[in-house]
Amino acid sequence: MVEWSVDAFRACDSVRSIVVAAPPGHRSDLAGHDLAVVAGGETRSDSVANALGAVGTEYVAVHDAARPLLTPELVEALVADLDAAPDASGVIAAAPVADTIKRASVCSFSADNKEKEQLKVEATSDRTQLWAAQTPQVFRTEALREALGAAARPQEATDEAMLVEWNGGTVLIHPVAEQNLKVTTPLDLRVAELLLAERG
Repeated sequence: MVEWSVDAFRACDSVRSIVVAAPPGHRSDLAGHDLAVVAGGETRSDSVANALGAVGTEYVAVHDAARPLLTPELVEALVADLDAAPDASGVIAAAPVADTIKRASVCSFSADNKEKEQLKVEATSDRTQLWAAQTPQVFRTEALREALGAAARPQEATDEAMLVEWNGGTVLIHPVAEQNLKVTTPLDLRVAELLLAERG
């Protein structure tokens, strides 16, 4: 999946270099003339910080290789969005949430003379305002560096956009198709393989 993502970035006119944060034992497998490999960290933010150390460009794209359906067109569209918004710190790929989202809490009740716990609905969110964040996420490099440095607990961020938001930066959304799926199960991998095969 890393190779699929790297191939997509290599096909982008706007990409000057690629940095992969890899676990121990995999670094030599990936290295190439246009690709630097750095050690991954214990957390996502640690890995991004390690990779940023090898970045010297104005913009940086952060991508999770668990999304192997990345296209060069998506990367270029994100870069164009950021180019067109000089006051923005970044732009992320995101999909509108299709499901009804419930916010829940735990409640206790008695049944058969025993105390039981169950989740209960606290509220239903307005899904017209909800977007599922994806990658790639493109940032002004200094804005991401500052956000990483300013965060008291960067490991609590589930994506880089959250760090930039915490630091007061404006992050834009670029709507994407459902095909930018994340591979988390064997079924996801099979679907990704089929979709990639269709692309040739």
